[in-house]
Amino acid sequence: MGTLASELGPHADRLSGQPRLYVDANVPAGLVAFMRTRLQWDVLFVIEHDELRRARDGEHFRLAHQWRRTLITFDRDYLDDDKFPPDASGGVLVLTAPSEGGYIQLLKRLDAELLREDAVPLAGRKLHIHVDWSFDSDRS
Repeated sequence: MGTLASELGPHADRLSGQPRLYVDANVPAGLVAFMRTRLQWDVLFVIEHDELRRARDGEHFRLAHQWRRTLITFDRDYLDDDKFPPDASGGVLVLTAPSEGGYIQLLKRLDAELLREDAVPLAGRKLHIHVDWSFDSDRS
């Protein structure tokens, strides 16, 4: 028998029917609201949880994987494969844009082109998503 998260994770994936995301503290609340209301994503936002808001990057990385969620962040430290190995993740999306409007456009593209494929479509993968990002180059 595994942990509660490992036992219930596959059921949560099927029931939600929405991308399941773990959003770290450096993503603004306005973008999280957009993810939830406009894109209808299942978002766990660490700022809303006292025990998570001050956790270190390694803990966020571990919990996102344990809870079968794709981690979304602006923090480029997660691009370090030695510290954050892709195969030990539920997927990592590092977003970079010049403005809030740019982030909204990236989120819309992610929703339409990538995240609707599977509940945890990026498990074991890490992508740096920016305004020049090409979805086709990231397909495996």
